[in-house]
Amino acid sequence: MKILVDVLTTDKLSICHRIPKSTLYRLVREGKIPCQKVGRHWRFRKEAIDKWLEDLPPGIDKQKG
Repeated sequence: MKILVDVLTTDKLSICHRIPKSTLYRLVREGKIPCQKVGRHWRFRKEAIDKWLEDLPPGIDKQKG
């Protein structure tokens, strides 16, 4: 049985949620966004990102993180 998990690259996450890549890398560096490093690249589970966006405090623009 195969379990498929939607995984986003930095490029795809940046495009899908209109977050500049520089902002994503800053959030990664600060430990503020759920991610995993695979080799030299960062990967983001779609499910974890969706939950992270929902859990942002009020007043934060959820499209821009």
